[in-house]
Amino acid sequence: MEKLVCASKKLIQMQMPRVATSGVRALLPGLQNVCQLQQVRHRQTKHWKPEFKRLRKLKFVKIDLPNLREKPEDVSKEEMRSRMKERGVLPPRPWMERPFHISCTGGIFEAYVPPEGDGKKSIISSSGAKQKLEFLEKKSKSLMAVRKIRSYEENFSTDDFGAQAQEIYIAAHTHMAAKEKYKIREFVSERCYPEMMHNVKDKTIHWRFLQSLEPPRVVHARVTEVITKENQFAQVTVRFHTQQMLAIYDRFGRLVHGSEILSKDVLEYVVFEKHISNEYGKWRLHDKIIPDWLPAKQPAPITYRITDEIVEETTKELSADDQPKQLESTTNQQAEQLKMSSAQVTPTTQTIEQGAKPTLSI
Repeated sequence: MEKLVCASKKLIQMQMPRVATSGVRALLPGLQNVCQLQQVRHRQTKHWKPEFKRLRKLKFVKIDLPNLREKPEDVSKEEMRSRMKERGVLPPRPWMERPFHISCTGGIFEAYVPPEGDGKKSIISSSGAKQKLEFLEKKSKSLMAVRKIRSYEENFSTDDFGAQAQEIYIAAHTHMAAKEKYKIREFVSERCYPEMMHNVKDKTIHWRFLQSLEPPRVVHARVTEVITKENQFAQVTVRFHTQQMLAIYDRFGRLVHGSEILSKDVLEYVVFEKHISNEYGKWRLHDKIIPDWLPAKQPAPITYRITDEIVEETTKELSADDQPKQLESTTNQQAEQLKMSSAQVTPTTQTIEQGAKPTLSI
């Protein structure tokens, strides 16, 4: 019925707008019973399709908003526990746990002790034969460690590892001389990196690998666990007997150590480490073994800048009584000053000719 009334009302308004405005009762008395001019208000928020009312209701989720004005001191422990249990939140811990990654060990475990006089004494001599026997005694533990490494790395071989270690050694020292601090990290462990790059600043390093006097060989191997049994680290000590050239210049271009002309025979025991439990682990230079019987190296000479001692001229302050006399005799004073300056120049030139004592200035 309401739809019929609205339709008739719209029809009248479209056909006779003036009649609708002045009054329908006076012009059309027969339609008084049909048309009801009483205004009917409808809800504009109601959806035109009521069949999906339940689904539209499920779109809205009621959320319990937290009371931001509430202080934690006002809430009891039991109430806080019930709230956290209801929301599935674990209670806070008094300590902080952060994940960390152990990529290398902090040093050398069971370090190899180089025999005294290695590289100088031959196998034929008594001391050389004794060194060979000691090496055979320690070889049993190394063989067990090599077997453990092969369980993680099938292609590992002590015969082939010497050439691989030499490539890592050359690449690490080349990047160190070039001061390439990002590329060197691929060939050097995190423990060895600060030791190699410590004194590189403000220096120019010229380093060359000339040749190997003896083929590099594996003399020591060990495997250890860190924290857990599954976290395994392997360390292999390689003996290098090579010929190298090293020259170090300071920031002023002065030669501090070595020479670019002379080559030296270098005997080193270098430790290489790998995180064998890690699938993507690499062999990297870890440390160098320096035996106790080796004599201490001489410190590099420190260069200084030589400056000559200059005799400072002492100026005499004039008293108040001499000021009026100066004003009167200006010409005489100028002549005296010329004589004094000529007298002071001669001793300074004599000290320079005789040679002044050098002083250290940084």
